[in-house]
Amino acid sequence: MYVFSVNATTPKDFDDYAAGDEVPFIVYINFSDLYGAEQLCKLYLNQQGFFDVAIDKRKLIEDKHLQNKKLINADPHMKDALESGYAIQVFSAH
Repeated sequence: MYVFSVNATTPKDFDDYAAGDEVPFIVYINFSDLYGAEQLCKLYLNQQGFFDVAIDKRKLIEDKHLQNKKLINADPHMKDALESGYAIQVFSAH
């Protein structure tokens, strides 16, 4: 699994953001290949209407951490990504 720190532009008003604002996200992608995970990250944000998706940081979450039930239960987004393949979270700051 990979976790990405991402910025994308919103086409319309969204929460505290105006149309055209850059929105920070944390995106979990449960995929074994970095290139494929990056493409899926961009695709999922584009499908939600965001554009100019730019990945700022990327990190591999090793399998040993994915086997740790206590860690998984403490992070609901990681748990969602394990179950559905991905999780997107709007983040207040990078």
